[in-house]
Amino acid sequence: MKILGLSAHYHDSAAALLVDGLPVAAVQEERLSRRKNDAAFPQGASEWCLESAGLEPEDLDAVVFYERPMLKFDRILTTALRAWPQGLSAFNHAMRNSLGEKMWVRGLIQANLGVPAKKILFTEHHQSHAAAAFLTAPTDAAAILTADGVGEWATLTVGRGRRTPGGATSIELLREVRWPHSLGMLYSTFTAFLGFAVNEGEYKVMGLASYGTPRFAEAVRKVVQRTADGAFALDLSYFEFHTTVRRAYSKRFMDVFGSPRAAWDPIDLATDDGRRYADIAASVQLVLEEILVELARTLQRETGLPDLCFGGGVALNGVANARILRESGFQRLFVPPAPGDAGCALGAALYADRIHFGNPDRAFPDHAFWGPEADGAELARIAGEDGLRAEALDDKALIARTVQDLTADRIVGWMEGASEFGPRALGHRSILAAPHSTETRDRLNRDIKYREEFRHFAPIVPAELADEYFELPPGGPRLARFMSGVFPVKPQWRAALAAVTHVDGTARLQALERPMAPRLHELLMAYGKASGVPVLLNTSFNLAGEPIVNRVVEGYSTFRRSGIDVLVAGNARVVKRVRAKAGAVEEMDA
Repeated sequence: MKILGLSAHYHDSAAALLVDGLPVAAVQEERLSRRKNDAAFPQGASEWCLESAGLEPEDLDAVVFYERPMLKFDRILTTALRAWPQGLSAFNHAMRNSLGEKMWVRGLIQANLGVPAKKILFTEHHQSHAAAAFLTAPTDAAAILTADGVGEWATLTVGRGRRTPGGATSIELLREVRWPHSLGMLYSTFTAFLGFAVNEGEYKVMGLASYGTPRFAEAVRKVVQRTADGAFALDLSYFEFHTTVRRAYSKRFMDVFGSPRAAWDPIDLATDDGRRYADIAASVQLVLEEILVELARTLQRETGLPDLCFGGGVALNGVANARILRESGFQRLFVPPAPGDAGCALGAALYADRIHFGNPDRAFPDHAFWGPEADGAELARIAGEDGLRAEALDDKALIARTVQDLTADRIVGWMEGASEFGPRALGHRSILAAPHSTETRDRLNRDIKYREEFRHFAPIVPAELADEYFELPPGGPRLARFMSGVFPVKPQWRAALAAVTHVDGTARLQALERPMAPRLHELLMAYGKASGVPVLLNTSFNLAGEPIVNRVVEGYSTFRRSGIDVLVAGNARVVKRVRAKAGAVEEMDA
């Protein structure tokens, strides 16, 4: 069967194509449209998936949308009416926002893809999350936890899944927490209060938390309270997201936590306000971790299963994930490379294939590389037109030259193979640098990423050597496969890994197994021989406010507009400038 999964209309629209139960293509719309967090109908992503597989829309057996729009509209309408008359502005906004294409998705798919209505299916939002988490993981039986802002009504679900290789699959969601009580909305409200963009800046809150102390934790525990059944409930007097579109938090919230930060105000940790912001971030982070660990611990006792699959946007919180792994009783924690709404495109297709159509289970390829390919010939052509010379090197020579670049403190844009599906750069669309100096970190933030100084960078290490440099619990290397956990750097290595060690001594680690990215693994080993440490700084290949680069032309544009020194795509290498070890510019090639 040929099944196209779609997600759209909230954030991170995407398309994913299954053929005979296995993925052949998946890409977020933003990577093609070049609009960050593009929520539009994924026309470009759908067309690319079909084109890459040599298919026409009429060849599809089904198109599956990742949620049920009418059930979601029911929640929006009910919420607005319950808050009447205070909810009038929310009601008006909901009507304008939902009575167009967002509710009439079946017709939209018919119009844009030319697929007949009988082939269009819908899953529930958290079914899509559950399928994306469980059916992509190398496990036959697992507990399932999903948590996000909101789907139709559910904001969190717990359940279990079983699959028989070559046989039947079951996904059973046992319980749910319903809107407006939401861990995702809790964290997003604090994100907005701290002056960051919702659905984009939550990871900044996690990073800022490391600079603070959780002195507001008791106050946060009053905002989100545990319930007798082991779940949680928000005290809605602290919030306004359910009654107005003006802001997420109430006057009572500000009475407790102080004035909110304006987005344009810098965070100066030497000031009282700067320290307050960091302490608030630390407090909500701690409380989130506590709730998730307890929910996971209860689920493990209930199911008796050793594995947990975690999906939804909340699963992007790597600090919480590491605590779940350490403290919940589960032996392994699986977080997919795209746990948020983009991954629901893949989850919806998988749910339809295995559950709706009852097709036999198939082992899922254990990587994230489903997007467009990077073409070295394209880099040579673009660079030549721009007056730069591209070298064509075999793998051995390319790795040797790249090691020379990295040991000379040059920053390398690295494009290889198919692009990643999900928000993390896992070695195919990465910026690589030596991990040793804080000067490298500061240069990346200042001259390339153009972002806040408190933001940290991730290390990448061969999985078989990860325990030598990082304190990993059992199951840690698996959680680090897709950069889904934050772990302590061993104290004796923190000075040597200063560029990737956060202020609290931790790092968001990627542990790379050779089969997932053989050439990058070889580069790490070669760099280890040259420097003594087989670890590199790995950050996403993009500038602030832009999506991760997808095709070579976008990588080249980013290379030319930033302080990146070297660009590699496939077996082609272009140098913009050569930097001496001390950091001074010696010569310009352009």
